[in-house]
Amino acid sequence: MQKIRNIAIIAHVDHGKTTLVDKMILAGKLIRENENSGDLIMDNNDLERERGITILSKNVSINYKDVKINIIDTPGHADFGGEVERVLNMADGVLLLVDAFEGPMPQTRFVLQKAIQLGLKPIVVINKVDKPNCRPDIVQEEVFDLMFNLDATEEQLDFPTIYGSAKQNWMSDDWKKQTDSITPLLDAIIKYIPEPQILEGTPQMLITSLDYSSYVGRIAIGRVHRGELKEGQDVALVKRDGKIIKSKIRELHTFEGLGRRKTSSVQCGDICALIGIEGFEIGDSICDIVNPEPLPPIAIDEPTMSMVFAINDSPFFGKDGKFVTSRHIHERLIKELDKNLALRVEKDPTADRWNVFGRGVLHLSVLIETMRREGYELQVGQPQVIFKEIDGEKCEPIEQLTINVPEEFSGKMIELVSTRKGDLKTMERKGDRIHLEFEIPSRGIIGLRTNLLTASTGEAVIAHRFLEYQPYKGDIENRKNGSIIAMEGGTAFAYALDKLQDRGRFFIFPQEEVYAGQVVGEHTKEGDLVVNVTKSKKLTNMRSKSSDDKAVLTPPVVFSLEEALEYIKEDEYVEITPHAMRMRKIILDELERKRLKKD
Repeated sequence: MQKIRNIAIIAHVDHGKTTLVDKMILAGKLIRENENSGDLIMDNNDLERERGITILSKNVSINYKDVKINIIDTPGHADFGGEVERVLNMADGVLLLVDAFEGPMPQTRFVLQKAIQLGLKPIVVINKVDKPNCRPDIVQEEVFDLMFNLDATEEQLDFPTIYGSAKQNWMSDDWKKQTDSITPLLDAIIKYIPEPQILEGTPQMLITSLDYSSYVGRIAIGRVHRGELKEGQDVALVKRDGKIIKSKIRELHTFEGLGRRKTSSVQCGDICALIGIEGFEIGDSICDIVNPEPLPPIAIDEPTMSMVFAINDSPFFGKDGKFVTSRHIHERLIKELDKNLALRVEKDPTADRWNVFGRGVLHLSVLIETMRREGYELQVGQPQVIFKEIDGEKCEPIEQLTINVPEEFSGKMIELVSTRKGDLKTMERKGDRIHLEFEIPSRGIIGLRTNLLTASTGEAVIAHRFLEYQPYKGDIENRKNGSIIAMEGGTAFAYALDKLQDRGRFFIFPQEEVYAGQVVGEHTKEGDLVVNVTKSKKLTNMRSKSSDDKAVLTPPVVFSLEEALEYIKEDEYVEITPHAMRMRKIILDELERKRLKKD
């Protein structure tokens, strides 16, 4: 039997996890150096490359010293917790990757906690030791303290540590002694990570991931827990509710390099892909047809936030996208449920609207951004937090918020978070920066990031993760300023914008098309203001110095998708099309809005 190691990589966003996997692939001689274009091989969808984050977990395998190492790349954001949990079920050990300057961060903690609960053996990799002012020895102690706080066993606490720089392609047992390759890490994986136990008996496999091919349909991916699976074998698919469906494995694939290779049988311990299984979901088991013994399904964290998705009904609908009808959007959301574990979708029976529940604004905005790139047009409402009633008391989700900021901005940070009902839990110095930890309601985080970055001139490093449900903390002040709303449709002129600049800041460029009811700016005062931005200069043959002045405009504010979602008020939508993003009032007609306000 081939020797196998299954290992998942855990790291906070930006600590160099995907770069390390790329270097391990190169060390496994799967790609010759000259073929690698410099792009990250693992983050292969456009969204991941633009944002520099991993969203979907991926599998790769390399061969080193006759041992097959299956590497599972996991997302670092707590919003993709649904991805992380199922992925760890396939691993026997984890590589915990930590930045030599920043040390373990809150989202490392989130994934590490899951790994420790599953009893996985860790190897600690302290990366970026080539950075100035790095502190590898202190970071190693911080990792030990973190594991101890997470109730790791003595065996888990006795972890090996490897130091190095993934970017410069070297790893070593001692950070002061630079080597010329990454092989010390691969040697440590073979030495310390246990090989999968060989369990005799009827076959068992938990489906933990899936792939899709337009040629063969949905492909089930998982690790063979016990026994052996063969091509052409009849198996039982056991659903979460215990229902059993008879199925047949048409083809079996194992992972090799970045791709997959067809094989006739897979032994227990290896990760494989099954083609031909119909109607499965993540968390279902593949078992023996005569004597099915399912594995316990994966427990998934509950969603904490919801958003209304609606069809685009603005005056510009259908101008930009390919898929605009409710049937298109409904089918796309249902398709997303197949692979996005932490997502829930409820259709509103009275209107073309859907309530979509997810783990946070980032989780939902990645779905919206993906749909937009695929050619969908839709509108989304303000993110709403999901409240629960526990023992007769109204409770809300609380998050742990960490802010790392230069000392001179720390007071401002505490003040801003406190106005959102945040409690300061710890405050400590790390180098010339201050590390702050708060507990804050999820409602308070919506729209807070922009304010924190503005107040710290972009210096703040902000991260948050869901903690638990706690009793309701009371009302939170939201954006006070009203919106500036376009009075009628047409082309916005610089002449009109110039005359209105003292009323607020604008979100549109001159010569942009607008429609009545569109939010075109932010009012300097409370209350909404309806203005005519399509007013052009009347031409006369009279000339005067004062009337011929050039319009000097302040550049408009351009929002990212997350910022727009966090910015809008309850009576507003963000309209999203493949090439545009606009904010608008849900009710476009001004008289109608006034009538409703009176009622």
